[in-house]
Amino acid sequence: MRAALALEDGTVVHGRLFGYPREAKGEVVFNTSHTGYQEALTDPSYKGQILMMTFPTQGNYGILPDANESDGVKVEGFVVRYLHEGPIHPKAEMTLSEFLEEHGVPGLEGVDTRMLTRRIRRFGAMRGVLVPYEPDDKPSDEELLEKVESVPHISELDLVPEVSVDEPKRFSEGSPEVILIDCGVKMSIARELATRGAGVTLVPWNTPADEILDMDPDGVLVSNGPGDPKRVRETIETVGELLGEVPLMGICLGNQILALACGGDTYKLKFGHRGANQPVKDLKTGRVYITSQNHGFAVDPDSLKGTGLEVRWVNVNDGTVEGLVHKDVPAFSVQFHPEANPGPWDTKFLFDEFLEMCREY
Repeated sequence: MRAALALEDGTVVHGRLFGYPREAKGEVVFNTSHTGYQEALTDPSYKGQILMMTFPTQGNYGILPDANESDGVKVEGFVVRYLHEGPIHPKAEMTLSEFLEEHGVPGLEGVDTRMLTRRIRRFGAMRGVLVPYEPDDKPSDEELLEKVESVPHISELDLVPEVSVDEPKRFSEGSPEVILIDCGVKMSIARELATRGAGVTLVPWNTPADEILDMDPDGVLVSNGPGDPKRVRETIETVGELLGEVPLMGICLGNQILALACGGDTYKLKFGHRGANQPVKDLKTGRVYITSQNHGFAVDPDSLKGTGLEVRWVNVNDGTVEGLVHKDVPAFSVQFHPEANPGPWDTKFLFDEFLEMCREY
């Protein structure tokens, strides 16, 4: 079976379908990681997006039993240059194509991902559709581009409720006690806290601050998640009320939510940061770390005056804000993913900093 990918700038490419034969729509973005396609596919932050990998070959080690970051595939569609279908890693449970098929997600292979990446870098992340078809029923470019026009912009969608837990969920026993506000959390974040002995409870994204404080936590972590941070109004309100009451840490979307809760602002990046090779500088020490990232929005540094927040981390490539610290209360956040998965482990020490803050509290 064949498939086509159409972008809102008029670009149309055709290739071979793999995975599940259904139409997909969403914002088309690219990830520059060389490995970790399984972790990316199951990362809830990709909800509402068609993901394209820049590294040519995908699927070369299959699907491993313990690499998922959630309960299933969260991307809307998957685009690759070459699909490897075997042999795979001895511990693999299935091929990449079988994995997508099991979760009802379509894939497209055999297209020029280099060209597509260059277009997205030039014009920005774009709305798109991935449409399967039989060879004798090829859709016209006009038909495909008409479908693109009906795709909503990512900022118009409320995606966090689709990937958050519905009720509190106990993840691990231990101390200190951490409440993890689940906006679409990568489970590696919870595992990093649990590995360090913390007791972790996941709560829904819209849990009020008084309910969280009634659980008597030693700290609260606001997770990553998909979409525009300004649409997560309930979480922003909760974080604003928790400031100064309990130590706070934010990761990715949690970084943007902390800024908004303090009165700052956010904006949409042209094509975002997605990959395991983003350099960030710690302004506190002057050291540069290589980090794993997945986000399309960023904090506006000019909006932070009078918020109590100051920038601790910046992106070496483009100077964007990569992390904040509050000057008056125990709260900090990072735009990158210290748990990695996939990616370097350079900044895992931030979980130690957070838990030490919790213990002091």
